Amino acid sequence: MRRGLIERLEPPFLDLHAAEWQPDGSYRIRDDARRFENWETNFAGKVGLGVAVDYALEVGIESIWDRVQELAAALRVRLGELPGVTVHDRGRVLGATVTFTVERWTAAEVQAALAHRTVNVSVALASSARLDLDPRGIAELIRASPHYFNSEEEVDLLVETVAALAKRRRTRSEPGCTAGD
Repeated sequence: MRRGLIERLEPPFLDLHAAEWQPDGSYRIRDDARRFENWETNFAGKVGLGVAVDYALEVGIESIWDRVQELAAALRVRLGELPGVTVHDRGRVLGATVTFTVERWTAAEVQAALAHRTVNVSVALASSARLDLDPRGIAELIRASPHYFNSEEEVDLLVETVAALAKRRRTRSEPGCTAGD
């Protein structure tokens, strides 16, 4: 951090790194960037991360990669075959995130329909990916992220649900119609 800026900014809170407790009970804020550090740390998060890394290494990183590649590739192909569904993934190496849209359905409506069937997906808005989505004219996407522990049946349920929505091809004039109907 630029030294001239450090002195103009107040730390959000004072902790053992940010300030030194003086013998008279007062404190002196550090004059370097450590004034923005805090003493507290998320030990549970660090332990959890360590356990997760051990588990991933036990399963095998290559095995995990192969499995997510297999599930995601199958999902891309199957969604891409559905009329009214567009898969938007691109790149030399495609990971486990599969992005798509369904004609005449907002990403939130598709997400709600999938959630109704206990399928978890997320919505990506252009405001979170301006460099990618804006040039392609995409306002929003549905993001499905199959993982190594997902089953083919779960992928089937996602595809079946999206296929049913795409087939309905709801028009905006249908009053009160939602994706979960």
